[in-house]
Amino acid sequence: MNGLSEIDPAAPIGVFDSGVGGLTVLEALRRAMPNRNFIYFGDTARVPYGSKPPELVRRFAWEISGFLLRQGAAALVVACNTASSVALADLRRLGVPVFDVIEPAVAAAAKYRHVGVIGTRATIASGAYQERLRRDGKGVWSRPTPLFVPIVEEGLWNDEVAELVARHYLATAPAELEALILGCTHYPFLKPLLGRLQPGLKLIDSATPTAAAVAAALPDRGSGKVTHFVSGDPQAYAALAEKLGVGVGNVRKVELGEL
Repeated sequence: MNGLSEIDPAAPIGVFDSGVGGLTVLEALRRAMPNRNFIYFGDTARVPYGSKPPELVRRFAWEISGFLLRQGAAALVVACNTASSVALADLRRLGVPVFDVIEPAVAAAAKYRHVGVIGTRATIASGAYQERLRRDGKGVWSRPTPLFVPIVEEGLWNDEVAELVARHYLATAPAELEALILGCTHYPFLKPLLGRLQPGLKLIDSATPTAAAVAAALPDRGSGKVTHFVSGDPQAYAALAEKLGVGVGNVRKVELGEL
């Protein structure tokens, strides 16, 4: 983070993700900072990020961050684990506070000795979680779980296909695991299913600890307004957000050429 003393304390905070997953972080931010204004960008035309080359994800993150800054955002929350794992060094050159979702989730796992991590292929391949956890002396199990993102994006988190996929992914989890980090902001929508399949595990997602970190660093000033932008179909985004229990109001489409 940088520039905390120089930003407008009432300017909006920009939040972005590859799709609807970042809404979990946005909702936690709104609970923690009810007066703050937010601008959310869902890159629904290019979701998922986890199967794309890191250099492409870095480009997407840079484009979206620039767009959010042009909309008046005075700070950024990278509500995407894939982008957080590969693009932070670039984004922290922008001269505004930049918050990621990885460090808060690792901090939330501090009291556990054996921690699992699931995430997109890119997030797991980056080793961002595993390296931090091992530095803290944790035993670590990790597995890429790429099908979870399209399951959520298609609204199938309560479907039997979600359970079949989850059972497959968790089959290799060692018995000594105490906690499981959901290393993708889409995954909290699968918490009821994962909790039923692994009742002894503490499920950790990044939304609440990330919101706490932002709220501790920035003042809660503004009118509580939230503006939503997407690169894909606004109506499809609004319908899925409503199914997820998140009201988004008017959604504005941004053509990729405008980023």
